[in-house]
Amino acid sequence: MTTRLFFLAQRSLSLKTLALAHPSILSSSRSYISEMRRSALKDNLLRILRTEITYEFEHRSPRLVIYPTNIQSIAAPFENSTFSDSRLNPGSFLQSPTSFDSFFVEDNPGEQWIRLKRKYGEAEDIKIDATMFDGATPQRLPAAAGGEEEPRLHISLIVEVSKGEASGSVLQFVCSAWPDSLDVEKVFPVSRGPAALRPFMGPHFKELDDELQAALRSYLEERGVNDDLAEFLHEYMENKDKTEVIRWMKNVEAYVMK
Repeated sequence: MTTRLFFLAQRSLSLKTLALAHPSILSSSRSYISEMRRSALKDNLLRILRTEITYEFEHRSPRLVIYPTNIQSIAAPFENSTFSDSRLNPGSFLQSPTSFDSFFVEDNPGEQWIRLKRKYGEAEDIKIDATMFDGATPQRLPAAAGGEEEPRLHISLIVEVSKGEASGSVLQFVCSAWPDSLDVEKVFPVSRGPAALRPFMGPHFKELDDELQAALRSYLEERGVNDDLAEFLHEYMENKDKTEVIRWMKNVEAYVMK
């Protein structure tokens, strides 16, 4: 036992002497271990990211949104993708419509909203800014479908009706798009000049006279802002949500790989 303790003490003293005589050896060893640990952590993170990306493509992949009577053109959001697995070539199926009815869709990759624009008549411009899904309410399914609750997703819209730069104001509608309907929440004019600090935005839409509510809904529907648009937006945002999740993971992967 004494001999073993003496041997260990002598070995420890030898290592200390070696470290003092050659500090670069110990430093290099520590650097090597640290580099190996960093490399292992990086490889593990990349492995998990690629597994998740593959899963998203195979199980939740964005799909082509088709409205045969309304779409004029199709674009692929990932046309410049460099994903290494040829089976997951996104350009072959990650497609979204660039127009619906008379609206043209402006969708910038990586943003949480889209813009739709159209002309109405000779004088009016219609502009719609729509968020991605920003809320939900519970909805109980019929007993035949299991009777379970399924979230009813919500999209916020700002609809702007403009009569050109010569007009001193625009008319804005704050709306809620549900999977099968579009509700109006507020209606108010907005000045093109300096905005009031706390402008009066009018009463809530449902507090208005029924006849006035019906007339304002008809005003919007005449300009293409209706239940069909709400249904289109939900299909579009479902696709965009999946696309943006994949894009986000690929951006994280690209950064980690640097």
